[in-house]
Amino acid sequence: MPVRVENAGAPGFALYVHWPFCASKCPYCDFNSHVRDRVDHARWRDALVRELDHFADLTPGRTLTSVFFGGGTPSLMLPETVEAVLRRADERWGLPAGTEVTLEANPTSVEADRFRGFRAAGVNRVSLGIQALNEADLRALGRRHSADEALGAIRLARDIFPRYSFDLIYARPGQTVPAWQAELRRALDETVGHLSLYQLTIEEGTQFHTLHSRGELVLPDEETQGDLYAATQELLEGAGLPAYEVSNHARPGEESRHNLTYWRYGDYVGIGPGAHGRLTLDGNKLATRTHRAPEVWLERVEAHGTGSHAVEPVAPADRLTEMLMMGLRLREGVPLARVEQETGQPLQAWIDPARLDGLARHGMLESDGTTLRVTTDGRERLNAVLARLLG
Repeated sequence: MPVRVENAGAPGFALYVHWPFCASKCPYCDFNSHVRDRVDHARWRDALVRELDHFADLTPGRTLTSVFFGGGTPSLMLPETVEAVLRRADERWGLPAGTEVTLEANPTSVEADRFRGFRAAGVNRVSLGIQALNEADLRALGRRHSADEALGAIRLARDIFPRYSFDLIYARPGQTVPAWQAELRRALDETVGHLSLYQLTIEEGTQFHTLHSRGELVLPDEETQGDLYAATQELLEGAGLPAYEVSNHARPGEESRHNLTYWRYGDYVGIGPGAHGRLTLDGNKLATRTHRAPEVWLERVEAHGTGSHAVEPVAPADRLTEMLMMGLRLREGVPLARVEQETGQPLQAWIDPARLDGLARHGMLESDGTTLRVTTDGRERLNAVLARLLG
């Protein structure tokens, strides 16, 4: 059965704020993150607020359902910057009391000391990049914190923020199922409502990609990866945190409301270097994206009010692709009425029913006539399911 989620099916309207700076670049990371010796925080604060105004001018009368400070390492921001962005967001759109405001953080002691400042600024949910709970793997992943620092930051987050989550990476080189099960049990001891568990993938342009191509970095084989995934699902289900999305587990009602906006194909504004957005204006779905290079973005905002590239319309066929690629990650699936609402035609007009029937016969896909969703087996093979569905 689908996991119950708050406001199930509601797409939402969200704000994403990208802070592009990190203290160091992790070897597996392909995000738009950069290391700088010095950051002019006042200048960056003014630029973020100014680009927010640019997009608020395009979307009058909207009310935010969530705000997410991502990166990079947003916990390197000053709390004053977070406060300024949230204040302007409330002035321009409306930010009702209790709106989910998430900030990603690293668990080093310097950043953890800022937690109280972020809470005072309006952050009510923190997402911690823990990634591993043993020293050897933390070093291999290029993390700057120790396992003890990670556990200390989790406990501090629990004391300060109404809601918190943390991330772990699995299918790491040399990882065994028993070791991962033990690590998960330790993580569950520290978890209240939400846990993100990502399988390690090798992305082009990263240090890990270079090492992997040389044969110097070897991931667990496909069978072991499958066993690790299965162990993850079993343990988290048993602990009352089922997977509401491929990599995200939560108790009912504790799902990330912001990320649900993406997965449900809702509208969102993205500000900061390299941020993307999707906006529905006058019935048209539009894609926005900003310049990736931090300094170029900053100069463009100061000169023109935004670092955004030209807005591009999203064709109905592309809307379908995006909606299915995002929505089928969710256990709740994709409402068929939303497909027709977004694309102007029912699903069967876009996809040969024989493909849908074939995937259903193989136990990968199911529909009750109102919702299309992948099965448990289908989620484990989601890329292959999507390739067949959309190919």
